[in-house]
Amino acid sequence: MHLQLDPDRLLPVDPETRAIARDLYESVEHLPILSPHGHVAPSLLWDDAPFSDPASLFITYDHYVTRLLHAAGVDLGRLGVGTAQGADPRTAWRLFCENWHLYLGTASGYWLAHELVTLFGISTEPSAESADVIYDLIAGRLDDDDFRPRALFDRFGIEVLATTDDPMDDLEVHAALAADPTFTARVLPTFRPDAYLDPTSPAFPGSVERLTASAGAAMDDFAGYLAALRERRAHFIRHGAVSADHGVREPLTLALDASDAAALYRGAVAGTLDADQSRAFTAHMLFQMARMSVDDGLVMTIHPGVQRNHSTSTFDRFGPDTGHDIPIATEYTNNLRPLLEAFGLEKDFQLILFGIDETVFSREVAPLAGFYPSVFIGAPWWFLDAPDAVHRFRSAVTETAGFYRGSGFIDDTRAFLSIPARHDMARRLDAGFLARLTREGRLTHAQAERIVVDLVDAIPRKAFKL
Repeated sequence: MHLQLDPDRLLPVDPETRAIARDLYESVEHLPILSPHGHVAPSLLWDDAPFSDPASLFITYDHYVTRLLHAAGVDLGRLGVGTAQGADPRTAWRLFCENWHLYLGTASGYWLAHELVTLFGISTEPSAESADVIYDLIAGRLDDDDFRPRALFDRFGIEVLATTDDPMDDLEVHAALAADPTFTARVLPTFRPDAYLDPTSPAFPGSVERLTASAGAAMDDFAGYLAALRERRAHFIRHGAVSADHGVREPLTLALDASDAAALYRGAVAGTLDADQSRAFTAHMLFQMARMSVDDGLVMTIHPGVQRNHSTSTFDRFGPDTGHDIPIATEYTNNLRPLLEAFGLEKDFQLILFGIDETVFSREVAPLAGFYPSVFIGAPWWFLDAPDAVHRFRSAVTETAGFYRGSGFIDDTRAFLSIPARHDMARRLDAGFLARLTREGRLTHAQAERIVVDLVDAIPRKAFKL
């Protein structure tokens, strides 16, 4: 079986609409990539070391890929996932190729095919019979200079890449990249304080201890804790950060009295809060993060609606981020009202709302963004960054909020090679959506031409203050 990419993939089927979409897509096909939210480690670009093997490159660190293999009965340990040690990469690759059919029709399969064809010239479909041949072909290229991370970064046309970083990170790698005259792109840190705000996180005690010690504050001093968070945010801003990201289970916000908040904080560091008290403290700290964004200008992004580590046994064996985070329903309107009552009309405050619950986009996010100048609509994320879901997203939000209240596409990936495939997918889908509106007489061709470029460039620059 041949592996090939249709040049008109994802474009509308109707010939006249497809012709318009093709024209729109070609106008943005080669524009630089702006990636303002993702999880690629900055050390990948600083070290610029060759990738070790095809399995680690395509499989081991991509939970989009490993979770489907696990669902088919493949033990994650055989793929080298998480804390698993000693997995044979060729064995992992064979398991992947033997199960290639699992990815047909999925977004992961689309991205993987794009990577195999465009980067390595693979024309044979992965299978049990072709696994070793494909493995050897890829492995034979990984030591080439043009397959080093920096060379690929240039080849991908990435202008901005944001990482996700612990508040106590010294950001020395970011500083080194910024000072390197041979590296001209922007690699921006992102302030991700979840473990410092949620008392139910196992990492909370140790995180807060390090944080407060860095500011010379007592661990149970709420004012010192807040001051330390502000200083770490300032540290990130000095290193180029433009946003603070919050991965919360629910986007609940509460404006508590200062004395009540301090009392809850003392209980949090003492480990004496019950579930309701922990929930209230976390909600108050999300409110405090908005206040800090008003003060320091960091764009606030919220990624809610995920039950993390759904499988306890998998977490115990392999750790977090190993494919068993599962979406839950999200409610924004009431949960965010305290925050928006306080800060929603602040001139320089920008809040981007993401979601995995598809119903929240048309029901709440688009109406909120259609009124509050501070609110922007986050792109389809995680389980929704897929072709049909992206079409549903565009239809869900555009009639209420238009195109210019959005964030632009985000790839949200640890899988470095998939970045251009994901952005190319979004550009094709947006071209198709705009072509349909053009054919229906809802846009002129000139309007569609402007919008398709703005979706790739001006819109993400505005939303993320790039």
